[in-house]
Amino acid sequence: MKYYIIYNGGKIHYSDTGSGRAVVLLHGYLESSDIWRDFAGLLSERYRVISVDLPGHGRSNVYGDIHTMEFMATGIRQLLLSLDIKNPVLVGHSMGGYVALAFAELYHNEISGYCLFHSHPFADTPETRGKREREINFVRMGKKYLMYPTNISMMYASSNLEKLKEAVERSKTIASSISDEGIIAVLKGMMARPSRLHIMEEGLIPCLWILGRHDNYINCDAIQSKVRLPANARLVILENSGHLGFIEEPQLSATALTQFIDGLPA
Repeated sequence: MKYYIIYNGGKIHYSDTGSGRAVVLLHGYLESSDIWRDFAGLLSERYRVISVDLPGHGRSNVYGDIHTMEFMATGIRQLLLSLDIKNPVLVGHSMGGYVALAFAELYHNEISGYCLFHSHPFADTPETRGKREREINFVRMGKKYLMYPTNISMMYASSNLEKLKEAVERSKTIASSISDEGIIAVLKGMMARPSRLHIMEEGLIPCLWILGRHDNYINCDAIQSKVRLPANARLVILENSGHLGFIEEPQLSATALTQFIDGLPA
């Protein structure tokens, strides 16, 4: 079912399905909660699954010129308070992982664990900031349609593009529906975020880190050497995935997440 809450004078939409331990799915850039549709169905056989349209995405409102990760994390907290959900597990894909880390920093006593799904704890590099600036300019010129098809194709491992062509087209459809203002607001928010490496390395909250061997956005081998994972963190590498393992290898992804969640304290 689709619902919404009022947050800062606007609406944040979400879906709520299944029962049991609460798992909150936070989508990435150029996505909405719809990207989780099939994966949420898998998880809802075992858990209560909340899939959120982050501000500026899906049916949720655009709130201003910039959506910081902290602003979106606080919106998630308001949603959890509204639903009287305590100690959920946050699962953040790409940008959603940045939101999960911001939540972990701000409200570390309010979640039982988090998953960085094709995400990382670092601030943007100068190269990445330059790319985001160029994308902002593309969108401002009304040329979003020239940008997102390439971005979406790069999210999939090249070996998966043909066999998952329906999923690729669906991802493009989701991206095409995001407003220009929403895209610009989150690009600015991602550029402004600090490194939260200390959140991962301190290990105050158990973490599952899922990477794709063929991710075009995150170098699987290089990124691992930059993080000293604590004892309560687990790393899983999906050998046949790019940046969208929950679509490219859904069963393996669901198994990894289930094992992590079920191993957390009740």
